[in-house]
Amino acid sequence: MDSFEKISFYAKQKIPFIFIIDYNLLKPVVIPIAESNSDEILYNFNGIKNYIPVELPHSGNYILSKKPVSIERYSEAFNHIQTNQTDGNSYLTNLTFPTQIEMNYTLKDIFHISSARYKLWYRDQFVVFSPEIFLTIKDRKISSYPMKGTIDASIHNAENIILNNEKESAEHLTIVDLIRNDLSRVSKNVSVEKYRYIDKIQTAGKNLLQVSSEITGTLNPDYRENLGEILKKLLPAGSITGAPKHKTIEIIKSAEKYERGYYCGICGIFDGADLDSGVMIRYIEKDNGNYIFKSGGGITVYSELQSEYQEMIDKVNIPVN
Repeated sequence: MDSFEKISFYAKQKIPFIFIIDYNLLKPVVIPIAESNSDEILYNFNGIKNYIPVELPHSGNYILSKKPVSIERYSEAFNHIQTNQTDGNSYLTNLTFPTQIEMNYTLKDIFHISSARYKLWYRDQFVVFSPEIFLTIKDRKISSYPMKGTIDASIHNAENIILNNEKESAEHLTIVDLIRNDLSRVSKNVSVEKYRYIDKIQTAGKNLLQVSSEITGTLNPDYRENLGEILKKLLPAGSITGAPKHKTIEIIKSAEKYERGYYCGICGIFDGADLDSGVMIRYIEKDNGNYIFKSGGGITVYSELQSEYQEMIDKVNIPVN
């Protein structure tokens, strides 16, 4: 029984479980909650958690330094993507890169000090503190909340600027259309319930505004026994790939030339009745003793190199309590 079959089996039996699915669907992890070990996994999914909060003695003395990829390396990938977009191969492409960081906190420390809708620490390999919902399922209603569009909240009139930016509007519309099509593959009566609303993200360096939408559909009554297959059909998430999805994934691979791993995958919980899951953005992993923060954003033909490069760097930050 593979991991997606386990998801369907546990869901049909109404057995609560946690799941972690990597970007390429190569190393998914499915753990019944009754068998989870807090020495190996810590989680907080919208308030459902398996730990007692820890007050760190050095809270407030957070230090983070960044060593992003060079503008030359970023430019090479950026230009490759825009060439493909000019040729009509992709309308929106999510470009990400790893940034080596130095910090005075451990991955587990970051788990405890960060504030996010979805938090996960796994075997001291990586930590996630993501604001982005992938999908929720409650009473047969499946909902997805793509997050696309970011601006520094300290900029004067930031909310109006981001909501009226033509490039950001086009990018968001593309993702909403993609997610609507994805949900139509697994559900009926798909509709956009809320379009382009603002989420506020507080970090240690700067506060951000991010733009989201809500798209919903209705699942078949027997959806639980097919839950693994439903998730598999929707992955990887549209908000961290682009459109059209299949071709854009190929372009991403040729542009980025590194493995995303669990970054841009999904994590979540099935509580025995309902499902809640997030996209694993805002992510730090340990690699040969070094800390790597992976980040990025959506590229279109209207994107400007320097601003996209800076957005990738700005996202290398911790949303602190």
